[in-house]
Amino acid sequence: MTIGFLIPLSIGMGLAGLVAFFWALRNGQFSDPEGDACRILIPQPPAKGDTHVRLASQPYHEDPDRGL
Repeated sequence: MTIGFLIPLSIGMGLAGLVAFFWALRNGQFSDPEGDACRILIPQPPAKGDTHVRLASQPYHEDPDRGL
């Protein structure tokens, strides 16, 4: 590999990342950062049928039957 190949490749990848960032900016991906920051602190109810839910306040114990 020559350096003449790697420089255009890195510039192209940088431009692709910049285009992806501006696309996300125009499509509202960053429209509510305060709401997202607060939403992560709200506990979510477990999904239906999920019997292996461990709360963060409960200690973790390995279950030899499950192979953990």
